Amino acid sequence: MFEIYFKTIRDATFKKIEDFRPGSWIYTKEATLEDLSKISEIAGIDINDIRDSLDKYELPRVEQIGDNLIFFLRHPGDREFGLYTETLTIILTPTFVIAVSPSRSEIIEQLLLSNTTLGTTQKSKLLLHIFLKVAQDYTSSIKRLRHSILGYEQATRIVDSNAIIVLTKNEEILNQYLMALVPLRNLLETMASSRYLHLYEKEIDLLQDLMIGVRQSEDVCRVNIKSIRSLRDSYHIIFTNDVNRTIKLLTALTIIISIPSVITSFYGMNVGLPFQNNAYAFWIVIAWTILACLFATLWFRKNRWL
Repeated sequence: MFEIYFKTIRDATFKKIEDFRPGSWIYTKEATLEDLSKISEIAGIDINDIRDSLDKYELPRVEQIGDNLIFFLRHPGDREFGLYTETLTIILTPTFVIAVSPSRSEIIEQLLLSNTTLGTTQKSKLLLHIFLKVAQDYTSSIKRLRHSILGYEQATRIVDSNAIIVLTKNEEILNQYLMALVPLRNLLETMASSRYLHLYEKEIDLLQDLMIGVRQSEDVCRVNIKSIRSLRDSYHIIFTNDVNRTIKLLTALTIIISIPSVITSFYGMNVGLPFQNNAYAFWIVIAWTILACLFATLWFRKNRWL
């Protein structure tokens, strides 16, 4: 599905147009092979060079094909179970800026709705602001995950299966973020070498800030992953202690309950037994049984088995 936008630096918002005007921004959402064929036709790009834009597992990288630059990005998203980042491809041609997304890209749609001084003819500046949106999206997502992890750190004693499931999911999300952030930083460093784009001084400063932000997001991801692993180790220790405590409790209760069984089994035998001719034999046996159980209970409590 194609949406075409045009904006000058004097315009307040991006204007939706119908024709493929030079200097316009083409947003292809929920892209298909048919859409890629159309892009190949209007931009003069071989479809095989942009087919990876539909790959939901594609890693961030940049390719230069003739006068065209193709930037493969990943940004946070959870439209598919088990996959927490989404593919976004930005194509800079001599005539157009093209954004291709296999789904709906919230980053692109938010940028299109924002009031900005950017113009669609400012290709390198527009590209850097898309990178900036991606970096900000990672930062906010990582912060939300961090708050969730801190909540479980403060409630370490409350351990259940749901907590472990949430932490495991958070760890997988952070790992996928890290797998996207590292190649994204490499891509930005490649851009900083001016191999692909000629950047002005302000744009270079923005690129440097982007690299610092992405590197900080990487570090925070690694710290959070370590925190989750530490929490998991703590949970393992707590589970082990709880199991040991439960085994001790059940063992103590079993021994205490077995005392009356042992005594009554002895007095159930057809042989001569102590107090068998005593009129109070039953109560004497009951008293000794209670005392034995009480002694066992006190001994187990002293050793913290109860």
